[in-house]
Order: sequence, then structure tokens, then C-alpha cells
Amino acid sequence: MLGIKGLGLLAFDDVDSQRSWICKMKLYVGNLSYKMTDADLATAFGAFGDVASAKIITDRETNRSKGFGFVEFDDKQQGEAAIEGLNGKEVSGRSIVVNEARPPKPRPQGGRGRF
Repeated sequence: MLGIKGLGLLAFDDVDSQRSWICKMKLYVGNLSYKMTDADLATAFGAFGDVASAKIITDRETNRSKGFGFVEFDDKQQGEAAIEGLNGKEVSGRSIVVNEARPPKPRPQGGRGRF
């Protein structure tokens, strides 16, 4: 595979590193209970495969959950099964939304002000 930065392609030294990059799947999980923890999130998704990471996003100032998070699977098929199995289902008393995560939007570089 060619290493072309603008197209988002990467060069790989071996087949195993290429396979792991292709197979990973990151999921967005919304409408979470504010009492849910990272461990609770990992447990809920663990029924669909090996969870590589589970993180609930919190407010910087209050450290309170923002009601959404991300779950990552090393195997894309497990991630797809989790979407199929949990999207719209009730977890911790709330009907959650599960989708494949979109890449983050680029943030402007620089300081706080316009100057």
C-alpha cells in the first residue's frame, strides 16, 4: 500500500500491522445514563467481542458525564454486531444510540484570541 498522506493511506511493514489497522472499529455511543462508568460501558459491549477501549466523555470543569462515549473493537465484525445488537436498545434505563464513529473535525491551530 502506498503512503499518501492526503488520501489517508498508510504504508505498512508487515501484513499483521496492516490487518490490525483495517480491522479496528470505533463506535459512537449516545444517550448514555449520566451514572454510567467506563467499566459499565465496556461490560455492555463485551457481549459482542473483545473491547479494546471504552471511554465516556466528561466535562473538563465538572468531571460529569456528557452522556456519550466511544467504544473500540479490534475486529470490525464485532463492532458491526454491537451496532446491530445495541442500537436503540435500553442500557441502564436509557435507549442508546450506537453508530460507527466519524473522524474528528480538524481544529484551528493557534491561541485563544484573534490576535
